[in-house]
Amino acid sequence: MPGPRLDPKITAQWARVRGLLRSEVGDASYRSWLKPLTLVSVIDGTAKIAVPTRFMRDWVVSHYGDRLRELWVGENEDIDVIDVFVQTPTTRPLNRPAEKPAVAQQANGSNGFASSGATESRPEISAPIDPRFTFSNFVVGKPNELAYAAARRVADSDEASFNPLFLYGGVGLGKTHLMHAIANHTRAKFPERRVVYMSAEKFMFHFIRALRFKDTVSFKETFRSVDVLMIDDVQFINGKEATQEEFFHTFNDLVDNNRQVVISADKSPSDLEGMEERLRSRLGWGLVADIHATSFELRLGILDVKSERLGVEIPAKVKEFLSHRITSNVRELEGALNRVVAHSELVGREITLETCQEVLHDILRANDRRVTIEEIQKRVSEHFNIRIADMHSARRARAVARPRQVAMYLAKQLTSRSLPEIGRKFGGRDHTTVMHAVKKVEELRQADSAFCEDVDLLRRMLER
Repeated sequence: MPGPRLDPKITAQWARVRGLLRSEVGDASYRSWLKPLTLVSVIDGTAKIAVPTRFMRDWVVSHYGDRLRELWVGENEDIDVIDVFVQTPTTRPLNRPAEKPAVAQQANGSNGFASSGATESRPEISAPIDPRFTFSNFVVGKPNELAYAAARRVADSDEASFNPLFLYGGVGLGKTHLMHAIANHTRAKFPERRVVYMSAEKFMFHFIRALRFKDTVSFKETFRSVDVLMIDDVQFINGKEATQEEFFHTFNDLVDNNRQVVISADKSPSDLEGMEERLRSRLGWGLVADIHATSFELRLGILDVKSERLGVEIPAKVKEFLSHRITSNVRELEGALNRVVAHSELVGREITLETCQEVLHDILRANDRRVTIEEIQKRVSEHFNIRIADMHSARRARAVARPRQVAMYLAKQLTSRSLPEIGRKFGGRDHTTVMHAVKKVEELRQADSAFCEDVDLLRRMLER
């Protein structure tokens, strides 16, 4: 129900306070955090201001609370307290079935979401969940034990925990396996829960279709009524402002209503360039779990489990050899084992160290000198004491630009990536920028012996 009608004098004071805040913080921050504020009442020296979510309330109080009070007092000396509160519907427990709005079947150009008054059941929007990916066949070691434990807790819990759970790590280290395992376990233990898993690109696709068919209300109802929302590779919405805006509000609505959110990416929230600051802050507010590069022991354990699942006896020396030589990611390691086993079965030759080296000669040669651009960026950033994020940023200060040029130079020298590929890894830069960086570093190496020693040291460290 609407609150008491505000005195026109109070309304005018509030308008001036908002105007002053807007001029101080700028249009972007004002639209994100202060425009949604609603003055509900001013009674006995207390101004009650409503916001739509708990996250927004906490942010406003911590970042703008003091200034808000100062401006109010400047307009009205009788105001002593600013009470910012959340004005939302009562939340429900995670394990209670949602009241799902009706959704129409896709027809006549519909985008697959509900139109007002539809009476048929909602179509399944989740991507397929792979039944092979479970907690029981996920090999746990020191590099991934935190991520595994957190994923188990989320899947087992009656209520939302670590909200959101943010998993990040390189390609092929197990992020997607854990997300599918959460979905499989949750659906088995809590069949009444609605679990939706999809890539960030698919979320963006659904949002764009909703805009195209002017059906954003149904889009919001569909995504905000799930019990567990899982978004894979969230870095793909970097730079997509409209999608980020909708994802931010969907995210807040689910968390405020005690629904679980699980996110994966290739970088931590703080390193996601092209992502709005408020969204990066929100993504890192739960539990951030890093899946590190695999250790020798973990790789050996993975091969043990994989060979047992295949029903093939693999000599210990072969598994140790593969664990030492193929270190990039789990997918490549498992693919190598699959190739060795397939060769043995098709050709009828025993699996030995010699046949393994023969069958995998191309993979082994690539791993002999495989240095990734990410490793180069990390090592150079540490050496010059800058943030990894600076490698992708637009900053041109020499303290940042010179290390970035060195990293581009080393990427050209130590990897097989093309110039355009290297440029994309450095914040989407053009190949001509990489060419200029390589030429500049070569010139500096000839002119400055100390700089030359620095670059050579970095190269030796990376080639070990």
